Amino acid sequence: MRHKNSQEPCNVNKEDVKIAIIGAGLTGLTTAFYLKKNGVKFHVFEKDNRPGGVIRTNQEDGFIFESGPNTGALGQPEAAELFEDLKDDCTLEVANEAAKARWIWLNGKWEAIPSGLIGGIATPLFTFGDKLRILGEPFRKPGTNPDETVAEMVRRRMGKSFLRNAVDPFLSGVYAGDPEKLITRFALPKLYNLEHKYGSFIGGTIKKAKEPKTEREKKATKAVFSAEGGLENLVKALVKNIGDENISLSCKNLEVKKLDDNNSYQLGEETFTHVISTVGAYGLQHLFPFLPAEKVGEINQMKYAKVTQVSLGFKNWKGLPIKSFGGLVPSAEKRQVLGILFLSSFLKYRAPEGGAMLSVFMGGIRKPELFELNDEELLKIVEQEVTEMMGLQTFDPDICRIFRYEHAIPQYSFESEQKLAAISALEKEFPGVILAGNIRDGIGMADRIKQGRIIADHFSTI
Repeated sequence: MRHKNSQEPCNVNKEDVKIAIIGAGLTGLTTAFYLKKNGVKFHVFEKDNRPGGVIRTNQEDGFIFESGPNTGALGQPEAAELFEDLKDDCTLEVANEAAKARWIWLNGKWEAIPSGLIGGIATPLFTFGDKLRILGEPFRKPGTNPDETVAEMVRRRMGKSFLRNAVDPFLSGVYAGDPEKLITRFALPKLYNLEHKYGSFIGGTIKKAKEPKTEREKKATKAVFSAEGGLENLVKALVKNIGDENISLSCKNLEVKKLDDNNSYQLGEETFTHVISTVGAYGLQHLFPFLPAEKVGEINQMKYAKVTQVSLGFKNWKGLPIKSFGGLVPSAEKRQVLGILFLSSFLKYRAPEGGAMLSVFMGGIRKPELFELNDEELLKIVEQEVTEMMGLQTFDPDICRIFRYEHAIPQYSFESEQKLAAISALEKEFPGVILAGNIRDGIGMADRIKQGRIIADHFSTI
């Protein structure tokens, strides 16, 4: 068996494999689900008193809202296949047409992101010069700096206004990050590959669309998705199929011990041939005290964006019509929010008829100080921002809940290559240790599902 980031030799029989999975978030549960399907022995250990990691669905007074990820995108076929494999235990919900509309805050009002040529010509989001520049994008030479930031690449190919009013807010929504610090080939590998494989963003998109796709590849529609009734139903379906007996909860202060015999590992009273970690970089040294601190430190260079989410439910919505996925805010606009998601506009049953369910996001890499505000201070800012931006005469939500995430989103920036090299070196030095989770391979829900599936499927080929 060979894990894709490991140089572990094929020297173990499938019957002898016993795997510890650290973390019952989406990555860990997906890995466990497919290990069980593949007939491999495993056990999941979770520090919290419930599975699912940050995924949690709340149902209150006629509203359904998430604390944690609100939606995913079907950017990998493995995401669609997971729902297929869960069959009747969980139903995929694909967002309705409203999700195709996206807004950007500019000069005191929302502007729609153009979806066609006429809209692109008319939009105030981009300067006239940059509109001409975008027309010439397919003819520009690819860059030569492999560590080019997203900001550098976009300025070079599309222009400053495209960076300011499209890419900057997009990265606020995805990474809560700074395009001047995120490295394109790690943070947005598909965008990077469009230029370096096909020569340009626009030309590459056209060429890729013309390429024949397998039926499996067609499942990666990029559509926004959730699970019917909320994402926690996906967690419940995974747990049902994995089996409660294979998951231990409330496992505080976990520590893996390396045994001298045949690279086996001890966790509690049990011995395992493999340990799959899905924890954040900040938890690795405590979990694996035998790993060289220098190498772990290279992984732990990675920063995390601190994000606060405020969920607002209105039984009688009196603001702007919100048939849209949501609105994002360029950092140059100097607002106190990263963006507002309009969940009830594109997912079913998220608010009572005539109402609205919003998620307001604050903080991120640029404004970490907002994470430290108390509830009263936060709500004053939210009231001011939402009232003004959403056209409300009064701010009187029926539901108002605050969720804070100190390690919300890892930033794939300057340290990424060194981090990945350290992960590879550690997995080679300590066969059986697999360092997974969102420290590598992408941060989206589909990325997490794909990683878990790949890891599990490697064990089926022993």
